[in-house]
Amino acid sequence: MGRKEGPNRGKGAIFDLDGTLLDSMGVWQEVDRIFFDRRGIPMPADFAHEVAAMQFGDIADYTIRRFRLHEDKRDVMEEWDRTARRLYATQVRTKPHAVEYIHYLRDSGASLAVATSLSPGLRQAALEHAGLLDCFDLTCSVDDAGQGGKESPAIFLHAAQGLGLDPGDCTVFEDILIAIRSARSLGMQVWAMYDPSSDRDWELIQREADGCMDDFDQAPRRL
Repeated sequence: MGRKEGPNRGKGAIFDLDGTLLDSMGVWQEVDRIFFDRRGIPMPADFAHEVAAMQFGDIADYTIRRFRLHEDKRDVMEEWDRTARRLYATQVRTKPHAVEYIHYLRDSGASLAVATSLSPGLRQAALEHAGLLDCFDLTCSVDDAGQGGKESPAIFLHAAQGLGLDPGDCTVFEDILIAIRSARSLGMQVWAMYDPSSDRDWELIQREADGCMDDFDQAPRRL
């Protein structure tokens, strides 16, 4: 993509999807509800928080172990993926003013990346439904970085390198405490988006992030 001149030329913005750009908590609540209903298991109140920072395969392992399911990990993941892809393609919403902010950053010269735990199929469905599919210079996942989930800074370093930028020239937008800490360990600026899935950690997030918001109209105009 051609880069426009502007106040953010030479800067990068790296966005998480679930809980940050996307108001997707309802999607995963529905995926979980369908999954547990099919098995006659009461919906655990702490499930979303416990798995928030995990990779997809690790969530399957955790679920099988916690609920003593005699099921194949791949079958569990495929079931979730089928349900989630349908919901991401039809129901997921963006956080307030997310679309406008993405277009502002592009017009101001910034390079944009997605760094997510979502599979390629889910992130494509979500971005297409949101009208943002062609707005990013790079989309990558924790699997591309190859060093675990967002408890490792590898995904953020991978995204910065993919944009051709130093970590210090990048701003990360995240909603999960462990990811915020990882990005900050690289010297990146980090802005936190409030999401109910991280409610328990919000006080810590407010202390550790460079800025906090619940609407992208509060996001920085200069990166």
